[in-house]
Amino acid sequence: MNRTDRLMGIVAHLQNKKYQTAEQLAEHFGRSVRTVYRDLRAMNEIGVPVGFEAGRGYHIVGGYFLPPVSLTAEEANALALIEPLVVRFADRSIQQHYGTAISKIKQVLGSTQRRNLEQIQQQVAHYIPDDYAHLLPSTDYLTTIQKAIIDHRILRIEYTNLKEEISTREVEPIGLTFYSLNWHLIAWCHLRQDYRDFRTSRIRSLKLSLEPFRIKEHVSLNVYLKGLELENRHWRASAILPPP
Repeated sequence: MNRTDRLMGIVAHLQNKKYQTAEQLAEHFGRSVRTVYRDLRAMNEIGVPVGFEAGRGYHIVGGYFLPPVSLTAEEANALALIEPLVVRFADRSIQQHYGTAISKIKQVLGSTQRRNLEQIQQQVAHYIPDDYAHLLPSTDYLTTIQKAIIDHRILRIEYTNLKEEISTREVEPIGLTFYSLNWHLIAWCHLRQDYRDFRTSRIRSLKLSLEPFRIKEHVSLNVYLKGLELENRHWRASAILPPP
């Protein structure tokens, strides 16, 4: 990483982490503390308002926003490589947002970078056998579920279980996971009074309520993921989560 990239990286890191000591920055970027001090001085000299609070560390003064930056060739290639996966394995809501994000990124790229990105997009493809095509996500719930997770708000869903029984549930989502070519919502179900694994393709309708979670503290998604077993090269949730 050259110095320019490192300076921009420090700005982005401070905007993300709020407060960081010189030692923490040095460890993160693999440089000496002395080098970090020089970088912080340089940032102030080029107009980036870096502040310091005793006992907390360095921070970017409120009101400053990192201007658009160019992508390296490797970063642009990484985005292009991921695009077919988003198209195939994300649902319609995520595909839409990914598409607009890529369009915005292209607007800030130089003409050569934009041309290279578009070339890579044309030369990266995906292949899914027809036998698996019907298993791929076809809903548009993932964006709403993400919002519910972030805002700690209850979802109201109409769900069809494996016995083709339809029920209405109020759930408190703790996370999303992808296995067996399906997205799964892991949530506390007020009907069952326990955590349940809801396959999003079996959700018939979904609505984000204004009601906050009734449970004060939930277990983390990782606690459940650690209990999942790998069988026949697919993740199964049945070892820890009873069927909905």
